[in-house]
Amino acid sequence: MTLLLVSICPSPEPDLLLVDRLLARAKKQGMKTALIVGKCDLDGGKLLAQMQEEYRGADCPVLGVSARNKEGLDSVRALMRGADCCCLAGQSGVGKSTLLKAISGIMQPTEGEIEVNGRIAALLELTSGFDAELTVRENTYLRGALLGYSRKFMHDTYDRIIEFAELEDFQDRQFKQLSSGMKSRLAFSIACLVSPDILILDEVLSVGDGAFRQKSEARMRQILQSGVTGVLVSHSLEQVRDMCNKVLWLDHGRQMGFGGTKEICDAYEEFLSDKQKEAK
Repeated sequence: MTLLLVSICPSPEPDLLLVDRLLARAKKQGMKTALIVGKCDLDGGKLLAQMQEEYRGADCPVLGVSARNKEGLDSVRALMRGADCCCLAGQSGVGKSTLLKAISGIMQPTEGEIEVNGRIAALLELTSGFDAELTVRENTYLRGALLGYSRKFMHDTYDRIIEFAELEDFQDRQFKQLSSGMKSRLAFSIACLVSPDILILDEVLSVGDGAFRQKSEARMRQILQSGVTGVLVSHSLEQVRDMCNKVLWLDHGRQMGFGGTKEICDAYEEFLSDKQKEAK
């Protein structure tokens, strides 16, 4: 991951036009960006508040730092540790989900070894593990317990889960009475609570309608920007290009390519185009 940190401070007065140009150029080249407001104690946080407002929704974190007060340093360290998001690309049946299950420990590899450095959370089969006879409310607490969360934690976050899943009017419905989209939204919303070192996602960002997918992608970006490493399976190359900085291309268990997102996605698209021509 390439990260550009642009640092400004209240004094001397920053050239905000130059800042905009630097950030826009970096974004165009696929870099992750962040704006650091140093010496934010000098003006009582006015410049920091101004920048946070101006860059709201711009996918560019604005962090305040004060060496004197020792504020914000941990946030900058976390940002610089960064996070890779690697996509597994390939046609259906080539082994993408099998590889994820092996990495997450659900399946044991028949050959070779898998070395994992960190704690894994895997979002593979979203709607498994729910009790069809229990209500949405009961299943939420049950799923939270299975993920290792305390009842107090689930009580404190329950309303946020239901709101994110857009199920406020269905809390006392049995799980079996929900549509498949509702079930997936609930599962994804609960899973968003996890804070692992490695997050494995198997087509989970395709749940729900267009608006919910956008919300899910935004939530995943927040998680990845917190320093989590992501491994994503997706059939949407647009989604891959938008969210990942590395791609592993598989075909019938063989590695066809591994590298930067643009390079591998372009090669994979050419491969698919050639396959379609051969089929005609």
